[in-house]
Parts: sequence; structure tokens; C-alpha cells
Amino acid sequence: MNQVYKISPEVADALTRGKPVVALESTIISHGMPYPQNVQTALTVERIVRENGCVPATVAVIGGTLTIGCSSEEIELLGKKGTSVVKVSRRDLPIVTAKGLDGATTVAGTMYACKLAGISVFATGGIGGAHRNSDTTMDISADLDELQQTNVAVVCAGAKSILDIGLTLECLETRGVPVIGYKTDDMPAFYTQKSGYKVDYRLDTAKEIAQAYYAAAQLGLQGGMLVVNPIPDAYALDADYIKENINKALHEADELGVHGKQITPFLLDKIQKLTGGESLAANIQLVYNNVRLACGIARELAELKREGGQ
Repeated sequence: MNQVYKISPEVADALTRGKPVVALESTIISHGMPYPQNVQTALTVERIVRENGCVPATVAVIGGTLTIGCSSEEIELLGKKGTSVVKVSRRDLPIVTAKGLDGATTVAGTMYACKLAGISVFATGGIGGAHRNSDTTMDISADLDELQQTNVAVVCAGAKSILDIGLTLECLETRGVPVIGYKTDDMPAFYTQKSGYKVDYRLDTAKEIAQAYYAAAQLGLQGGMLVVNPIPDAYALDADYIKENINKALHEADELGVHGKQITPFLLDKIQKLTGGESLAANIQLVYNNVRLACGIARELAELKREGGQ
């Protein structure tokens, strides 16, 4: 049987030396965007991380090994294979590793990898959450449970617009996960800056966010922290426009019987086509925006740990 997980030499060295590391998921590569934009975006994200003084750790399962710090060749592999790659949440890790498969990690799967490696900050596009009608279907992402039990600061542009954002926030509250708005009191909705729901707390600097995360660690609190960062003005889509296209995509998914782990990639792809690529451009830009904030938090957190002698 293959080695079940490995940390790349660059990431391992950075962690040993207390340098800031930012984890990155891989479902956005294989299931979130078409090729070659997916690979271009992933490599650009890694470049942005380096330019902002941090070390990138793209996470994926490669040939049955949970890899924390993928190479450019491994990212290319995931991008080309696309949706044929297994979508890997926490529950899928033992099967995918045992069978020696390639897999793209979700938010939950990536958070678990962060726990194994000791990485505290993770940047993504949008988290999963409670799907519409989940009060009857019970279709609620494992991302929320992972946030309850794994100590990682997850930086995102809010919950994906295709979800029931109000119910997602209720689920996070029940799980004791604080939702921190970066320079905002409103919960962003991925393609749009506001959802009509309020965050738990507003913090206006990366340093404040790092201090809050560090305080949680010092208190011995279990669980992560969700940092929501609105999409930049220049790339935000009109709320009514995106809502109309989401409803069309949801209707088609219902007619085709798409559900479970296939629903999110189906809807994102359909919305991209309905918007003529506008949603894809917005998706890419919000990821870049989240990565820059995550780097700021990781740098500040690394400094706090040095000051605390950790």
C-alpha cells in the first residue's frame, strides 16, 4: 500500500522554521473550473501566495497519497483529468488512499490535511453549506462539521450563492463556529457582496483576525474560524441577475435528478454557461482576493507565534 500522506519538502521546511504557510484546496481545480483556466488559476494562486511572503500548500490525493504541497505537474494532472477525479471529503480519504486513486480535496478534506500538517490558514473560494430544502433533504456539506472540529482559519467569499445561506449560518452557530466578516457586517454570497444576513463579528485588519485565532488556540478552544471576504466591487455580479441564473440551474438539476456531491460542480458549470463566462471570471477574482487576505493572516499569525515562543 502507498504512503497515505506526505508533506512536500518546501512546506515541511516552512512549517519547521515557523514561516507562514497557506493551504489551498484542489476541488476548485478539478470540479470548479474548466481546463485550462483551472490550472492557470491554481498556478497564479500559488504565485500570489509567494509574492505575499508565504509558502503555498495545494492539497490533493495523488496516486493514493494525500499530498500537502502539490507540484505544478500534479496540478496539471488534476486540471486535465477534471471531473473524472474523485471529489474527496473527509469520509472519502481512507477509500481513495487505499485504492491508490487521484482525488481533489474539498474544504473538509483540505482542512483535515491542514490538521495532519499543522497548517493554520486555508484559502478557498466559497464554503459548502446547507443546500436549499436541506431541512427536508438533509443535504448539508461536511465542510460545516469539519469547521466544528478542526482548528483552521478558513478564508472564503462566504457560502456559495446556490446554498441556503441563512440556514448555513444557523448550522455554523449551532456548531460553535465564529463567522468573521473582513471589513463587512454582511455575509457575502460568493458572486455578490451581500446576502442579507449578518456575520457574527466584523474585524478590519488581518492582524485582528490573527489575534482572534491565536486567542482561540491559547484558550484551548476546539474548532475552526470562518473568515468571509466579499468579492471586490469590480467583479461582483448583480444580485438579481445571478439569482435568476441560479434558479434556472437549480430547476435543471432537479429535472435531471442531480444531487449529492455532484450538485455543486453541476450548478457552477451551468451558471457559468448561463452567464456567458461572467461567473467564472468572478470566481477566479474572488479566489485571488481571498488568497491575499489569507497571506496577511498567516504572516501575522506566524509573528504572534514567534513572539509567544511557539
